[in-house]
Amino acid sequence: MMMSAGPPDAASPAPATALNQPGNPLHGVKLETIVTALAEHYGWEDLGQRINIRCFTSEPSVASSLKFLRKTPWAREKVESLYLFMLREVRRASPPVHNFPPPRA
Repeated sequence: MMMSAGPPDAASPAPATALNQPGNPLHGVKLETIVTALAEHYGWEDLGQRINIRCFTSEPSVASSLKFLRKTPWAREKVESLYLFMLREVRRASPPVHNFPPPRA
């Protein structure tokens, strides 16, 4: 007997990629958080120079950027890529943290 391919049940488990993404640094990070962090780190002017899209260059705001980026996958990919670059840049500029055991008395 052939079953129809209808919409998935609400009780169906979510795909594994949605639940378990230990290697994805963007997992659980909201787009609003990404845009806000980039604007704070680079400033709107520099952000508009790095990614030349109108929502960053002409009367920029988080709200207008979110509206555009949610509709435009290629622009969102650029923003996410710059965010990951920024995180690496910040990490490299930070002093190293060593977890040495405390000295013995």
